[in-house]
Amino acid sequence: MNDNSQTLSCVMIPMSGRQLLLPNVSIAEVVDYASTDAGANTPEWLVGYLDWRGLQLPVISYDAANGGALTVPGDNRGRIVVLNSIGDHHKDVPFMALVTQGIPSQARLTEDQVRKLEGEPGPADLMQVEVDGENAWIPNLEFLESLVRQTRH
Repeated sequence: MNDNSQTLSCVMIPMSGRQLLLPNVSIAEVVDYASTDAGANTPEWLVGYLDWRGLQLPVISYDAANGGALTVPGDNRGRIVVLNSIGDHHKDVPFMALVTQGIPSQARLTEDQVRKLEGEPGPADLMQVEVDGENAWIPNLEFLESLVRQTRH
C-alpha cells in the first residue's frame, strides 16, 4: 500500500434508483424532511422551500432536475441535505438543499477506491463512478446552483 495515499471523507446520499457521492466539506447540514409547498407555476424540480437558519432555501429534487420524476420521501426516511455552494455566485446562493430518499452515510475513500465509469450523464450529473463495487453519481453542483439562481429572479 502506498503510504502517501490520502483519504477523503465523503457522503453517500440515497436518491431514487441511484446514490450520489459528495465530499463531506460540501455538506453544511442534514435535516429531517420538512418543506413548505412549492406553489403553482414553479419549476418541476422544486419540491418546496426549507426554513433554515433564517434563509428560505429552494429544495431540489435531484431526480426531477435530472429529467426524471419529482420524488418526495416516503415513510419518514427522507432527509434534506443542505449543500454549500461552490460557484461564482456564492453571495447570491450560499446554500442549496436536496431532498433524499434515505439517510446519507459516511465513507472514507482513497483515490484507488473510486473508478470513473462510462455512461450517459443527465444534466445534473457530473460523472458516474464505482465506489468499492457500488455505482454512484457525482452531481454537477454548478448546474444545481444555476437552477436555484432561477428561483431568485
